[in-house]
Amino acid sequence: MTGKRYYLTTLGDWRGQVHRMVHSHWVAITETRADPAADDQTPIAVVVEGDEGAHLALEGDPSFEALPHPLSQDKLSVAAQEALAPHGVSSGATAFDVAEALGRIHPLLKYRVF
Repeated sequence: MTGKRYYLTTLGDWRGQVHRMVHSHWVAITETRADPAADDQTPIAVVVEGDEGAHLALEGDPSFEALPHPLSQDKLSVAAQEALAPHGVSSGATAFDVAEALGRIHPLLKYRVF
């Protein structure tokens, strides 16, 4: 059984873990002058679909910050909120707010339950 979870990481760190994921979609969270896909240091927000083992591996990787479950009322960390502020994520936001904001940039990052 697979589940979806949102994370903050860098493109290079995502590339190092992509083999664990069933599906994933990401968006650069800082503006870059060059192609963001060419720079491993580009900070990204990513939604990952994977099994429990994949998510446990990512949660154990210090280069991935797991956001709270989108349907929980848990607030983002201060660091996550500050990183996502350019995309309209304000203080006190939840992961659902992040999914809605990022979904305006990349529709597959919007939270959906099927």
